[in-house]
Amino acid sequence: MFVLGTMHFGTRLDERTSFELLDRFVDAGGTRIDTANCYAFWSDPSGHGGTSEALIGRWLKQRPGMRDRIQLSTKVGAEPGETGQWPANREGLSATAIKAAVEGSLGRLGVDRVEMYWTHMDDRSVSLTEVSRALNELVSAGVVGRLGASNQPAWRVEAARQVAAANNWAAYGAVQLSYSYLRPRPEALVPGNVHEHGWATYESLDHVHTEGLELWAYSPLLVGGYTRPERLPEAYEHPGTTARLAALDELASELDATRHQTVLAWLLADAAVRPIVGVSTAAQLDEAAAAVRMTLTADQFSRLTTPA
Repeated sequence: MFVLGTMHFGTRLDERTSFELLDRFVDAGGTRIDTANCYAFWSDPSGHGGTSEALIGRWLKQRPGMRDRIQLSTKVGAEPGETGQWPANREGLSATAIKAAVEGSLGRLGVDRVEMYWTHMDDRSVSLTEVSRALNELVSAGVVGRLGASNQPAWRVEAARQVAAANNWAAYGAVQLSYSYLRPRPEALVPGNVHEHGWATYESLDHVHTEGLELWAYSPLLVGGYTRPERLPEAYEHPGTTARLAALDELASELDATRHQTVLAWLLADAAVRPIVGVSTAAQLDEAAAAVRMTLTADQFSRLTTPA
């Protein structure tokens, strides 16, 4: 099953709609819910995040027993400070920032533990030893289950894993990056992508598969770009996109599925990949859920992966 992304819950999406989508996701068999302590500061009048976490906390409070059915994922490192401009004013990954952030997230969520905790973006002003020690303390205290690194290059993730291994500390077991079937031209600027190292590259994919990590893939449907061409940035205009869309349409027709469903089925065919799907309507959620029931053959997967 895919992960439910809740970036806009409580800001662009009102509480009633958000609650309905959360309920529908769980009813469809979903268990993983992804948020962050900075969601969605750019849409909130306060200029700060926490709205998504607080909404999920209210949803859980109103549904006794629901906590046992889901796994919560949240992040630290990108929440804006009180002064200055983002990203220069972000909270960062000092031990003090991590401790304060996790306490805030748990309070808003109304829980005493999250199953997955991510460093949202790199902070090179802090040593990897300090970051790794602080994260390990959370795991040892039982307030965090597993650890992941979001929007960070493979070499930094692996360097942090080696620091953890040398000290017998809990290590990153997952990365979170933007990943989909279509890819932009190398080095092309994509509007809306604020993370320099937020793309899944061939190197990061090799890192994931070689080291047995998970890849939590955000923006897997390119904000609707597969079905609304005007939403697909110019960076995707190249021959590779043409070939891949032709292969995608051919297989979608063969499977009697939509483009979105076929893309999700392709992503889910890789055991290491966990697509994070953000939805705003019940129809979008149902469409994505139907993809989970699709199984690609080895030939179908290969035809999409290496289109003629």
